[in-house]
Amino acid sequence: MQDSMMELLWKNAHLYGGNLSYVEQLYEAYLMDPNAVPQEWREEFDRLPATGGPIFQDVPHSAIREHFLHLSKNQRRAAAPSADSYSSEHEKKQVRVLRMINAYRVRGHQVAKIDPLNLLKHEPIPDLELRFHELSEADYDTTFQLGSLFFGPEEATLKNIVADLKKTYCSSIGIEYMHIVDTQEKRWLQSRMEPVRCDPVLDAEVKIHILERLTAAEGLEKYLGSRYAGAKRFGVEGGESLIPCLDELIQRGGRLGAKEIVIGMAHRGRLNVLVNIFGKNPSDLFGEFEGKKLLDTSGDVKYHQGFSSNVMTPGGEVHMAMAFNPSHLEIVSPVVEGSVRARQDRREDKVGTTVIPVSIHGDAAFAGQGVVMETFQMSQTRAYKTGGTIHLVINNQVGFTTSKKEDARSTEYCTDVAKMVQAPIFHVNGDDPEAVRFVTQLALDFRNEFKKDVVIDLVCYRRRGHNEADEPSGTQPLMYKQIKVQKTTRELYAQKLINEGIITDEENRALEQNYRKALENGEHVANSLVLEPNSELFVDWRPYLGHQWSFDANTSVDIKLLQELGNKMCQLPEGFGVQRQVEKIYDDRRRMAAGAMEINWGFAETLAYATLLAEGYPIRLTGQDVGRGTFSHRHAVLHNQNDAATYIPLQHLDEKQPNFDIFDSFLSEEAVLAFEYGYSTTMPNTMVIWEAQFGDFANGAQVVIDQFITSGEHKWGRLCGLTMLLPHGFEGQGPEHSSARLERFLQLSAEHNIQVCVPTTPAQIFHLIRRQTVRPLRKPLVVMTPKSLLRHKQAISTLEELAEGSFQPVIGEIDTLDPKKVKRVVLCSGKVYFDLYNKRAELEKDDVAIIRIEQLYPFPEEILGQAIADYTNLESVVWCQEEPMNQGAWYCSQHHMRHVLHRHDPKLFLTGVGRPHAAAPAVGYISVHLEQQEQLLNEAING
Repeated sequence: MQDSMMELLWKNAHLYGGNLSYVEQLYEAYLMDPNAVPQEWREEFDRLPATGGPIFQDVPHSAIREHFLHLSKNQRRAAAPSADSYSSEHEKKQVRVLRMINAYRVRGHQVAKIDPLNLLKHEPIPDLELRFHELSEADYDTTFQLGSLFFGPEEATLKNIVADLKKTYCSSIGIEYMHIVDTQEKRWLQSRMEPVRCDPVLDAEVKIHILERLTAAEGLEKYLGSRYAGAKRFGVEGGESLIPCLDELIQRGGRLGAKEIVIGMAHRGRLNVLVNIFGKNPSDLFGEFEGKKLLDTSGDVKYHQGFSSNVMTPGGEVHMAMAFNPSHLEIVSPVVEGSVRARQDRREDKVGTTVIPVSIHGDAAFAGQGVVMETFQMSQTRAYKTGGTIHLVINNQVGFTTSKKEDARSTEYCTDVAKMVQAPIFHVNGDDPEAVRFVTQLALDFRNEFKKDVVIDLVCYRRRGHNEADEPSGTQPLMYKQIKVQKTTRELYAQKLINEGIITDEENRALEQNYRKALENGEHVANSLVLEPNSELFVDWRPYLGHQWSFDANTSVDIKLLQELGNKMCQLPEGFGVQRQVEKIYDDRRRMAAGAMEINWGFAETLAYATLLAEGYPIRLTGQDVGRGTFSHRHAVLHNQNDAATYIPLQHLDEKQPNFDIFDSFLSEEAVLAFEYGYSTTMPNTMVIWEAQFGDFANGAQVVIDQFITSGEHKWGRLCGLTMLLPHGFEGQGPEHSSARLERFLQLSAEHNIQVCVPTTPAQIFHLIRRQTVRPLRKPLVVMTPKSLLRHKQAISTLEELAEGSFQPVIGEIDTLDPKKVKRVVLCSGKVYFDLYNKRAELEKDDVAIIRIEQLYPFPEEILGQAIADYTNLESVVWCQEEPMNQGAWYCSQHHMRHVLHRHDPKLFLTGVGRPHAAAPAVGYISVHLEQQEQLLNEAING
């Protein structure tokens, strides 16, 4: 404690003592003109925290002192000015000037010089014309009050006001922020932009650093283009300012207290970022171009690969992570958010200071992909907020071959979707790297101050086609005519520095030669790379690596602990008024914990969570309506009927217990599931669960399932222990409330990539949940959870089965049938088992055995073989499912069952029974549903 206090005093020592008057003088000068003070002091003053109240332009104390001195010397002469001393015409013009100032703030971005190709056609903006405000050049020399402008002095001539407004709002930066309703946020932005006119003076050292980063960006592309001509690399050429932008973001982020930065981006510029920002060894990249195999699995192309490294910043070491991603543009954004939230939770960072998410987008995808909207929508919600994201759009002004605005979007800018969360948007000319640096600082500081998303629209161009083998002039002739004669960003900036006398032509050429030499030598070319990183900054995955698939797992729990936890789960605060039906559920749970009542699904599930919490495993459960449960079975979040306060019993089992986080999600599948995937790939010791409202709706997130959950391990080596609970079952609720599309998950199952289970008893779900967490194997778990079985009188378990049992991949015949009499075996999964069991009892058939397969992948062939081993007189075996025969488990699992039957008796042939082949999962008429159900049950039992 004392050390940290001393460290704080040392950091601020320069602000006190004999330095105080000097610092005050600097601050006075800063208030009048920020560019008049040294850059390091300007940035120090920029970082001064807001006071919490409204933001006004700070007034220099010198002017106040002079005013009071004047009053003291002229007390007798001081008198109130007469009303006649003011011109009513001047007052009218003053109002018009203030109106014009507001017009520049609102619409100045529409005429800003943000297009490096100068092809963007600006429509006339009447609001920005003097005559629109009933002013003219004749008023140029008239002095007006500046109102709320942060231009320094209180008044200026109209000529200077207009010039400064144009420089601030209509130069290389176009700012959209007046759509923000929070006055504090708008005033903060004005206080940072207007004093320096969006053009702060930079030291020569900073300018040389920017040039060095541009040299790296351009140098890598030139080298790869010459060494691997025609190979796809999706280069950053035309958008080289991305590299100094990210460099500044990382260094400033570290200075502001960040310990980790997680970046998600698509193809364009990815290889450049990996080498020049993350410090990937160029020789490793060259090996990928030459086809070197990196994984023993299927792998992925080089521009989808992730990476991590540590970089040193003024604030200390920062861990950097680049998310792996597929070609499905924008889907990586919510994955990044989930990973960031997990890292923040691990650091117990509730506001988002220590971990920063950065999403790099393409202009066409940002405007076109719906998951962008979903990700923005989650940004301020309890379950998914991360303290604000830096969105960086690499705006090539073309998407593959589509560049006409009337084809690409309906909005003015590709970034307009961000206005839905009132994010400020900075459009910046990519050929002005100093402007890019300024908006990067502004964006990061805004995010840090207000914990909200912010967007940088880096308006640039694509020097090549969609990829290096593509010829773009066939579809964009005028654009590429200009690009062919356009000097590179580096060439333009180097010439600027030479003209300013900051570098010589020889020094400029030396920068290029030194970078190329480093590439040829296979040296790291990223600045500030830490070669021996601090391992405390990232998760240790070693305990979870190298485990082979096994059905075995010890999930038993001491029965006394179960009873103790069961009782604690049912304890409510004194005076907490629960709703009548909920009170009945909790009364029943108390009886279940005492062993006086058999256990149902809801109690077994929540008891499984309690045991994991008691053993030190954190739990995160999200989805639509998960607090109560879609079918009112969980009630993990209780609502006081008197004051609407909530209480979560699983958060109050023990003072030292790990987190139990449960959140009702907003109405999204795609972004939410992607978020939870990102979370689970970052927190291997946490049980992460996403529950669909109905399993049918999970296909709204099919991209996440296909591109990440089922294939991520084999493409990128990314382990994931995510659990998906998908309510599934045919109960006459129609085609959109019956099927979680079991067949799709089974079709995607291979190489032990996921687990697909269909538990039918409370004990099974209890042990399945525990198995997923207590064993070190991390594989996604897909569970077809029940609906009607949640309260089915036969779907019950005992406390002893929870305490002593384990998850059974196969449940054999439960009645005491004579094995020698059994002539027919019915194999099934899920709810249909109970219908089959009752139909058999109704028909009094004692020669038909019913076997439940509770895990469909990895398929338990050996265990199923043991379950039928005693049936030596079998004549027929049938698979029965409720789904249509072109759906469900039949097509993807029959070969496993046939392997088992062939080993048991080569003469046995497996047949299938289910609903007729259908385009839709289920019928919409209850009468037809019941008729089909009766028919498949009879056919399964009788043959």
